[in-house]
Amino acid sequence: MPPFHYAFLVRDLDATRAFYGDLIGCPEGRSAPTWVDFDFFGHQISAHLGDPTLNPANVGHVDGQQVPMPHFGAVLGWDTFETLAGRFEEAGRDFVLAPMTRYVGLPAEQRTMFLLDPSGNALEFKAFRHPEHVFEP
Repeated sequence: MPPFHYAFLVRDLDATRAFYGDLIGCPEGRSAPTWVDFDFFGHQISAHLGDPTLNPANVGHVDGQQVPMPHFGAVLGWDTFETLAGRFEEAGRDFVLAPMTRYVGLPAEQRTMFLLDPSGNALEFKAFRHPEHVFEP
């Protein structure tokens, strides 16, 4: 089963690391000054600095891009990602962030895309070129 991905806002990364990492025991993955990933029982969760009580139109920052917060999605196989991206494009769906590749040539190289569902919920779909690196820092 592919790992699930969920991103959410937190007020303090140190407190978040203490809770998810130390208390629950989730290994930490990649991080930046404004976010941290955890291996949440085989699924990828991403805690981003922000105010979780504000409007969902908030944005996080990943690799120089603004991304909608909160959002959820799935980590797919590379070919499945490409097929789904094509289906969205053929259906004329507007993207918040069109399909793109991040971290080219690095172990974490990945394809990603963001769009809104009909209710305005933000979704991210991603695929790792090397799925074994999904949780590596």
